Amino acid sequence: MQDYIVDLTGYTGAFVDELVMSGVTEVIISPGSRSTPLAMVMANHPGLNIKMHVDERSAGFFALGLAKASRKPVALLCTSGTAAANYYPAVVEAKLARVPLVVLTSDRPHELRDVGAPQAIDQLGMFGSHVKWFAEMALPEASASMLRYARTMAARATKTASIGPAGPVHLNFPFREPLVPDVTSQGMFTGGRRSSKRDFYIHITTGDRKLDSFILDEWASELAEVERGLIICGPQEDPLLGKALVHLAESLRWPILADPLSQLRRGEHKNGWVIDSYDAFLRHPVIKERAVPEVVIRFGAMPVSKALLLFLGQFRDCRQLVVDPDGGWREPTLSATEMIYSDPDHFAKEVAKRVSAIDPKRQGNWSENLLELDARTRAGMVASSVQIEGLFEGRVFTELGKTMPDGSLLFTGNSMPVRDMDSFFTKEGAMVWGMANRGANGIDGVTSTALGAALVQSPTVLVLGDLSFYHDLNGLLAAKLHTINITIIVINNGGGGIFSFLPQAKEADQVAFETLFGTPLGLDYEPVITMYGGSFTRISSWEEFHNALQKSMDGKGMHVIEIPTDRTDNVSTHRAIWENVHQSLDPWLAEVSF
Repeated sequence: MQDYIVDLTGYTGAFVDELVMSGVTEVIISPGSRSTPLAMVMANHPGLNIKMHVDERSAGFFALGLAKASRKPVALLCTSGTAAANYYPAVVEAKLARVPLVVLTSDRPHELRDVGAPQAIDQLGMFGSHVKWFAEMALPEASASMLRYARTMAARATKTASIGPAGPVHLNFPFREPLVPDVTSQGMFTGGRRSSKRDFYIHITTGDRKLDSFILDEWASELAEVERGLIICGPQEDPLLGKALVHLAESLRWPILADPLSQLRRGEHKNGWVIDSYDAFLRHPVIKERAVPEVVIRFGAMPVSKALLLFLGQFRDCRQLVVDPDGGWREPTLSATEMIYSDPDHFAKEVAKRVSAIDPKRQGNWSENLLELDARTRAGMVASSVQIEGLFEGRVFTELGKTMPDGSLLFTGNSMPVRDMDSFFTKEGAMVWGMANRGANGIDGVTSTALGAALVQSPTVLVLGDLSFYHDLNGLLAAKLHTINITIIVINNGGGGIFSFLPQAKEADQVAFETLFGTPLGLDYEPVITMYGGSFTRISSWEEFHNALQKSMDGKGMHVIEIPTDRTDNVSTHRAIWENVHQSLDPWLAEVSF
C-alpha cells in the first residue's frame, strides 16, 4: 500500500510539475473522488493557480474564456463518468475557435471498466475529432522511466494544445485506490527532472509560417496592379494584427472591412481605412450590383455578417485569398481561389513594404467611394438607433460604444447580440477588445466564458439574450467564488429573438412559432442574481441604463442589468432602420460610380 502511494505521489507530482514548466499556470478543477491524486498535487504546486467550479459544463467554458483572453493554455480537471462528458460543448468550441485547453479526466482503472462499476463510462477518445490529440495515461508508477514518461506527456500535451492551430487535447488518467497522495513528500515535484539547470524536461520548438521572398515579391507585384480590392478581417484575438493590416491597406489603398471581433475597429492603430457599416450597406441592391471587387484578401475566421457572406459568394470570378497561419480551411463561401498558409502579420507587413516601393497609381475612386459610403451609412445607423422611442436592442451597443473605457472587454452572446454589435458598435470611440464564442456559434456557456475572460481583462461587459443567460445560470457561481468583477447586460425579449428574423416567423402560425421557436420563459432573474451575491437592476429608460452601467463599472463584483424589449418591435425597427438608411443613400448613389 505504501509503495503505491509513493508511486502515485511521484508520478502525479512529476506530471503536474512539468505542466507548470511547460507554461500552464491556471487550472480549473471540479470536485470529485477519482480526481483526488491530481487535484491534491495541483493544490500544492506553488506555480499553479487553481480555481474550483462545481458544474463541469460551466467549468469547461470558464477555462475556455480564461485561455481565450490570456492566449495561454489552461488545464481542466474532473472526476470520472458523466463529469467528463459535460466538458463536451466547451471542447467543441475550443477546437473550432482554436483555443488551447489541456483536458484531464480521471477514470476507473482497467479492471473496473465495462463490469458495472459505479461512475464508470467509456472515456477513451470520448471527444472524438474535437480534440487535437488524445492519450490514455499509464497507471501511476514512480520508476525513473515512468517519471520521464509523465513529464514527456505533460510537455507534449501543453505544446500540442498551443501550437497552431491551437485547440484542446485530452489525457485520461486511470487511478486505483487509495487515491490520496502524500503531499508532504519532499521530492513530490522533483522526480524525473533533469540534472541540468534547464527549467523543463523537454522543450518543443516550432516556427511561424513565412513565405519566401520571391513569393512575396510576386504577390506584391500582382496586388499592386489591382484597384478594386478589399481587405476583410474576421474574428481573431491578436491585438497587434491591426497595425500590419492598416499598413497593407495604406500601401494598396484598399479599405478594410473589419468584423466587430477582429480587434481592428478599435485599437492602437489608425482606423481611417477601416469600414464598419458594411452589414447595412451590403443589403442595398445597388451596392451589391455595382460594388464588384477584383480581389479580396481575408484574414481571421469567417465574419459575423450574413450580408457580407452572401456578397462574397456572388462573385465567382473574383480572386479571393484566405490567409491562415495554421493551415486551416475557414472558407464556407466556396469562393476562395488561393489559400495562403502564412503568418498574417508577416504576410501583411512584407507585402505592404514591397507594394509601397512600387507606389501603385490609382485611377478610379473605388476606395474613396466605399469609405464615403461607410461614413454615410454609419451616421445613418447611429442616428436612427438613438431616435427610436423605447428600448431598442441595437442601441445597447451604440451606448456602450460611447461609454466603455480604453482597455475594456466587450463580450457578446450569439444570435442577435453579436449581430447588433456588428451593426451598431462602430469604430468611433475608446479602444475596446471584442470577443464572443464564434467557433460553434452556440448560446451555451457564454456567461462562463465571459467570466473566465474577466479574470484577464477588466472591466468586462457581457451582453447576451435571456435564453443564453438562462442556459448558463450555473456559471454565475464562479463570479461569487472568485469575486470576479463583471457587468452583465441581459436583453430580455421573452425568448429567441433571432428566430423572428428567419422564414419560420412567416411560415408558422403564431402559436406554433412561439412554441417551437419563440420559447418565452417568463422568468424573473433577480432572485437568482441575489442568490449568487450580485446586484440586479431592471431598467425602463436609457437614463436608467447609463446610471446602472456607470454604477456597475465603478463598483466591484457582479452587476446584472436587464433590458426588457419586445421581439416583434425589434424586428420591425431593424428593418425600418435599414430601409431608412438605404433611402438616404439613394441620391448619393445616383451621382457616383464604383
